[in-house]
Amino acid sequence: MIENGQKVKIHYTGTLDDGTQFDSSAGRDPLEFEMGAGMVIPGFEKGVADMEVGDKKSINIPAEEAYGERREDLVMNFEKSQLPDDLNPEIGMMLQMQGPQGQPVPVTVTAVEDEHIVIDANHQLAGQALNFELELVSVG
Repeated sequence: MIENGQKVKIHYTGTLDDGTQFDSSAGRDPLEFEMGAGMVIPGFEKGVADMEVGDKKSINIPAEEAYGERREDLVMNFEKSQLPDDLNPEIGMMLQMQGPQGQPVPVTVTAVEDEHIVIDANHQLAGQALNFELELVSVG
């Protein structure tokens, strides 16, 4: 069992239930994170916890242990007059807003109207179960 505080290096490939690959460490250094530090989604940490160096396994992480369910309250209208003059918003464009404590919040433009745009602050993978192929490289 890997203990909280230990550093883990792992190779992974992440796919959605339809087989679409959304991320992979293939061709680059393995992902390194500290167990228990909240650096990765809860279900990923849970899936790695019982592995031994050299183990390979597949895990499925339900949305609630990944990026959570989609929240409609995170889809908002935003007046174009509040945008910088040099910004020409397009559907699919990623923007960065400021949260209540000044923290950066990535948002996606989902619609562009005459007077406003619609932005979505949900994580792009919210509401989706995630599948990972894992290979534990090292524990330190």
